[in-house]
Amino acid sequence: MIREEDWDSSRTLIARFEAAMAASRADPAPGWDIRRDRLERLARMLRADEAGVIEAIATDFGQRPAADTRMAEIFPSYAEIAHALRHGKGWMRPRKVPTAVWFRPGRSRIVPQPKGLAGIIGPWNYPLFLMIGPLVGAFAAGNRALVKTSEYAPNFAAWLAGAAARHFAPDELAVIRGGPQIGAEFSVLPFDHLFFTGNAEIGRKVMQAAARNLTPVTLELGGKSPVLVTENADLDRAVARVMTGKMLNAGQTCVAPDHVLIARPLREGFIAGAREWMARHYPDIAGNPDVTHIIDDRQFGRLVRMRDDAVARGAELHRLSDHEAGRNSRLFPPLIVTGAPEDSLVMTEEIFGPILPVIAVESTDEMVSRVNAGPRPLAAYYFSQDRAEIEALSARIVSGGACYNETIMHVAQTDLPFGGVGASGMGHYHGRYGFDTFSHLRGTFIQSRINGLGLLTPPYGARFRAMMTMLTRLALPRRLR
Repeated sequence: MIREEDWDSSRTLIARFEAAMAASRADPAPGWDIRRDRLERLARMLRADEAGVIEAIATDFGQRPAADTRMAEIFPSYAEIAHALRHGKGWMRPRKVPTAVWFRPGRSRIVPQPKGLAGIIGPWNYPLFLMIGPLVGAFAAGNRALVKTSEYAPNFAAWLAGAAARHFAPDELAVIRGGPQIGAEFSVLPFDHLFFTGNAEIGRKVMQAAARNLTPVTLELGGKSPVLVTENADLDRAVARVMTGKMLNAGQTCVAPDHVLIARPLREGFIAGAREWMARHYPDIAGNPDVTHIIDDRQFGRLVRMRDDAVARGAELHRLSDHEAGRNSRLFPPLIVTGAPEDSLVMTEEIFGPILPVIAVESTDEMVSRVNAGPRPLAAYYFSQDRAEIEALSARIVSGGACYNETIMHVAQTDLPFGGVGASGMGHYHGRYGFDTFSHLRGTFIQSRINGLGLLTPPYGARFRAMMTMLTRLALPRRLR
């Protein structure tokens, strides 16, 4: 239950912001020892109370398996921290880049600098990992951070606030708890970088607020991530990987498979396979401790409206379990939907739950045209045993990330950038990409004592014109001279 008396006040927010901002200016370029210490304390913070964070998140959801939290939140958090500890010192080093021949013997390099104070706004669906991920990038890059937790995960927020206070000075890492008003006040503060994970509606408001101070933003949003299953797919594998991705956290995942575009001959087999897969992996779903429930009544009601809207408009429901959705428990058994109109809720809104539209198509061209008719998705998932076919499809669809013959797993790769494109977000993080997001990559030119730039100073005469003619010829490709 959300308790407003536990939320931070505007005065507290401003005080913590000002203290952290002042500290960042007093120590603008912390060395690796300080950065490493912060990362190690972050790991110790989590290691000291894994059971506490598991319990807090399960309480917020009503039911969420400890195994899901360990697999999808705790383990990848450790992996991100370990990767930064292993490589962060190297990321800090100046990066040599070529210098154009006409400016030699001068030298050019890129020098990563901490931006200063990062603001991070986290979501409710993976409240730990989607806070730790950007925080690792901020700490590795030498920044301090204020983090705003979701009001829809109050028990996790209480855990994080207490844990952070035990392991960090408040001007290193401060946790802000509050509702929409505190969120709006947080977004408008002049951070050196603002990082938001959530839905597009709130993302637009965050971006508008940040624009007042020209604060750079990273927006990790969502959208309708499609699955493309061609006639050349291994159908059993496609079913298994799609259902695994859909059932993780009960579909409350920004990169969950949103809908399936499948070659028409495979549609019925996919539906039957999904029902068999559910029977094997989630028997007796009503009493199954491995099933995550819907976070709150608001989200449960939204899924019910989606389902009922589809039925009212002529769609057919294919139940993958014999149990009905239970409002009291917020258990929502998975459904496949076929025949939903293009303007129905399940086809126009991000589903963010265990409802899976399956759309039969006549060709891969139709798959591409359907995906490209909508906003660019956060992820796209391709299933085919023909690698050339997958590559051809992938080349025609722009998405934030992609998997071939898999779903979701690209998020767990520390050497891949994670982020959206267009309506699904902007900017990247994870690994070095997170370090670069929270760094100012300052271009630096180092002039040689002996150089020829004195030849290009006024008064401009014949020598200047001859030099510019020569430099222009050198600059242009041979065919354009």
